[in-house]
Amino acid sequence: MGTKLIYPYPPPAEIPKPVFKKGNDRPDDNTGLWFIHDPAIYKDSISGKYYIYCTGAGCHRSDDLIHWERVGKVVDTPPEEAYRWTGSKDIWAPDIVKVNGEYRLYCSNSKWGVRQSCIFLAVSDNPEGPFLPRGCVLKTTENMPVNAIDANIITDHKTGEMYMLYGSFWGGCHMLLLDGKTGLAAEEGIGTCVARRPEWMSAAIEGPYIVYNPGTDYYYLFVSYGSLKSDYNVRVARSRNITGPYTDFNGRDMTDMSDNDNSTGLLLHCGYRWNDGKAYMAPGHNSVLHDTDGSWYMVFHIREHNFTGTPEPSKMQIRKIYWSDDGWPFLSAQPYAGEKEQDIPESELYGLYERITLKPELPQGITCSVPMKLGKNGYYECCSIQGSWEYKDNKLHIKYGKHTETAHVYVTWDAERNCPAIAISGISCSGLAFMAKKTGDI
Repeated sequence: MGTKLIYPYPPPAEIPKPVFKKGNDRPDDNTGLWFIHDPAIYKDSISGKYYIYCTGAGCHRSDDLIHWERVGKVVDTPPEEAYRWTGSKDIWAPDIVKVNGEYRLYCSNSKWGVRQSCIFLAVSDNPEGPFLPRGCVLKTTENMPVNAIDANIITDHKTGEMYMLYGSFWGGCHMLLLDGKTGLAAEEGIGTCVARRPEWMSAAIEGPYIVYNPGTDYYYLFVSYGSLKSDYNVRVARSRNITGPYTDFNGRDMTDMSDNDNSTGLLLHCGYRWNDGKAYMAPGHNSVLHDTDGSWYMVFHIREHNFTGTPEPSKMQIRKIYWSDDGWPFLSAQPYAGEKEQDIPESELYGLYERITLKPELPQGITCSVPMKLGKNGYYECCSIQGSWEYKDNKLHIKYGKHTETAHVYVTWDAERNCPAIAISGISCSGLAFMAKKTGDI
């Protein structure tokens, strides 16, 4: 008798896409996963609940990463020192860390397209707030090479020192040492640069996020390239040291300004389109969760494909992260729906697939799927490419010409076709991530 696969249940029905309200792109009513912009994921060690903090100082909670409810706004207003500096009361891109019994929320306060910005700290004894401002961590001006927004807090696993990662456009992303007791800056200046881009690319880099993986003993730097309204895409690099240097799959430093073809950084996600359903653009400003059961997730905002210049609301997606044998991350082919790891018989793999290969482009547009086949007797086909495949321990090994690819095989919920499916995610020997989903038998 064959193995019965356990597929995830259909996820909750999505709320219809809201329309923008005049003068307010983040309405206060419940809009599901819509308008969750710059999401920062956090799991509370006391309650076991998951939380998302997002632009607008909004907070959402969940018991399972699938069903979310709105908590509300958790920071009322920036401290007076901040909004006098910026002339704005907007709160962007919060990030949270817990130190002893204190929850610390690092918030950006700025206006669109300027460097007169501030990152301030607000604190609470509860992950649902209210968070009360403690003070400004960093302020920047138009005369400085950096922009004080998009904070992320990371701790050195060896020394216990805490750093604030931050930055958007202009001079790139930097790290600043923090005082562990107060949560405020422990050093003068702007800190150490860990990633930047050439000016001819509009220096478009932001939303930096670092995680440490104890299984590989690397720190991983995630950044968003491009414009959040069009060609946003997520790149990743790694380092043995928290302050870098961070290098990509091919050994290129993320501060290398000679990137003439948009190829620096392992491309983890970009705009995409499967044969069915909607096309999506501009995934970015991600955060990462290493859950207590060992699972990894990437959380980010994304938009439906719309290059007309009219406003397009963002919404949140969560995808599982898998890891290659040599320690590089790659993403699941579909948003997380509660799928469980399990042994999948080889006979379940035979069939027709759609495949998306995540290749750096100039500009980074929408990557469309192409047909792929896993035939019997180890025959592999993708468009005109012919090769071979073999399968062991839920790992798929594909060979064609001089190319080799290794992938993880799992079950998923196909959001476009509204059905369960076998899926594949992996990375090639040249550092190109890819994802595929089964659409038919042979």
